[in-house]
Order: sequence, then C-alpha cells, then structure tokens
Amino acid sequence: MVKAVFFLIAVAAAFAAGGASVYIAAAGRRKRMKNPVKTSIIMSNAKEHRLSVGPHVVAIGGGTGLSTFLGGLKCFTRNITAVVAVTDEGGSSGRLRQEWGMLPPGDIRNCIVALAENDSSLNSLLNFRFDRGELKGHSLGNLILLATTEMMGDFQRAVEELNKLLAIRGQVLPVTTESVRLKGETKDKKALSGELEISDNGSELARLWLEPADAEPLEGIKKAVAEADIIVLGPGSLFTSVMPNLLIAKVPELLRESQLPIAYIANLMTQPKETEGMNILAHVDWITGVLGAVPDYILANQSAIPEEFLSRYGKIGAEPLYLSAKEEQYLESLGCEVIYGDYCEIKDGKYLRHNARHLSETILELARRNKGG
Repeated sequence: MVKAVFFLIAVAAAFAAGGASVYIAAAGRRKRMKNPVKTSIIMSNAKEHRLSVGPHVVAIGGGTGLSTFLGGLKCFTRNITAVVAVTDEGGSSGRLRQEWGMLPPGDIRNCIVALAENDSSLNSLLNFRFDRGELKGHSLGNLILLATTEMMGDFQRAVEELNKLLAIRGQVLPVTTESVRLKGETKDKKALSGELEISDNGSELARLWLEPADAEPLEGIKKAVAEADIIVLGPGSLFTSVMPNLLIAKVPELLRESQLPIAYIANLMTQPKETEGMNILAHVDWITGVLGAVPDYILANQSAIPEEFLSRYGKIGAEPLYLSAKEEQYLESLGCEVIYGDYCEIKDGKYLRHNARHLSETILELARRNKGG
C-alpha cells in the first residue's frame, strides 16, 4: 500500500515538473525547429528568472478562495507562502482527523495543487475521489498526505515533502501543527463547538476563539513574514478560513510587528448562514478586532454579477458584496485604502469565483509600491 502511494506521488511529480517541457519539445518538433531542446531551455530559464525575482507574498486563509487566488499568483512569482487554517472538520478531512488523529489535509492539498507547475493534471489525480468501499468520499491527495504523515511521523514534514516532490511555486504551511478546534458563542449565549456549528451560526456570533488558546504558529511562518513584501488575507470564508489563522495567539502580533502592508480580499458574496446579512464592513470589523489593526487595503469587486447567478445564489441565501460610497468613506477615515477591480468571473459556466489574475496583478502592484519600485 505504501509503495503504491509513493508510486502515485512520483507520477504526480512527473506531471508537475515535466509536463510543460514535454509539450514545448513536442511543439518544437511539429514546427521543425532547429534546436527545440535549446529553445525550450532558454524559455524555461527566462521564465524561471522572472518568477524568482517576483515579490514575496504571504497569503493567509483556506478553502476554495485561497487556492483560487494562488492559481493566479503563481504566474507572476514563485516567492509565495500560503498559510492555511487547520480547523476543517467536514468530509474526507474530518473523517481522517477523527479516525487517524491527523490535521485536516483538504485545504492544504488544494493549495499545493494550485501552486504546482501543472495544476490541471494534478487536479484530476490528487482530487480523484473514491466512490465506494471503505475509501468512499476520500480524495487520493488526502490519502497521500496521510500516508506521508505516517511514514514521516509528522504532519509538517509530510507537507514539506509534498511541497518538494511536486515542485510547487512557493510553499504551503499549516498555520500550526497542534490540533485546534474552533469555539464560539452566539449573541444569546449559545455555546458553539467546531467549524460546522460555527458556519451554521456565523451571522449570530458574538465571540470566536480557538482551543487550546496557546497553540503556536510554525516557525516557517515567522521566516516567511520576515522576508515578505505584503500580507494578504483571504479570499475565503470569514469565520472558517480566514479567522482561524488570526486566532492563533502570536499571529496577529507577528503581522503587526512586521509593519508590512496588509490587504484583505473581500468576498464576492455572503455565505449562507455563516455571513448571511453581513456587509463588507462587518467582515472588516471582525478581522480588525482580532488582528488589532485595520487592514491597509481592501480589495472589493466592482464588476456586475449576471442576473442568472444573482437569482441562483439568492435562492440559497447568498447576496453580492459591494461597497457603498458611505462605507468606502468610513473605511478611508480609518486609514484603509479601498481598491476596486473586476475581481469576479464565472467558472465552468456554473460558479462565481474570484478572478485570480486580476487579484494577483493588484496585489503585486501593492507589493512593488511597498518596496518603492
């Protein structure tokens, strides 16, 4: 079983590291280039140099939002550190956490795939989900992380090993390697425990915290922040993707002391139950309360959302998040610069997603501004 798992890792690594060069060489033969291999190497070296001198970005979050953003960011720089929440309790991740005592691998897997050289090939492989037997519901990527953790004896080392094996552009780090659990209390004093209960009652939350309260962030995060040009929060679910990272006690202190610009990427829509009825200001208030500082930048979508999608999402309680002129003035009075962009796109004709390229272009411009470039 273990040999089979590592064979699959090797296949994934081959997809990630070799797919692009094989395609270029093949294309060269079709065009009867004189030196296709040499041309491929020159192009590859030029691309690698451009990526290697790109700004250093620390992106903090989890879920679909963060992995979507990373997929665009990797086209501009390989100096990326993704810091990922470890409070997921649903689906395959929740089962592996309960049965094996490992940290939830799902969001980390998605971010690793997003930063891989050939993410489309890896997606089909690592996101393959079994549909029967004892493995029903588990993704192959989660099981690979489980097997690697068992062999290494440590979840952090397992993640680092996959970072290397898949030759990703940057690194993915769990915010902590300690087993933490989200806790909360509603406005009417109802106690909440776990990500699922928090998500179901987010709009009624009065308090949110982690247990244990003294969990330590990874040392690698401190190093990444020390080398960074900008910190990015989100995009992602407010209470279950972004906030769990900031609830690690030393993380807000680390970010404040770095004096780096902090950009918060506002969500496109409210999330049913979790942020139902909340506007962007309410999101920023929660982040500011935990961070101890107002983000320097808010990236807000300005592109129109097609009526078809407004109707479809509205049926499940999701509403678009746009800033009003009054809300913008309030944020700017706090010293926060609002940046608008066409940050929304339709994915596969079905889903609203952030436009990763447009977001990345804005973030990199802010990073260069911070460096004085």
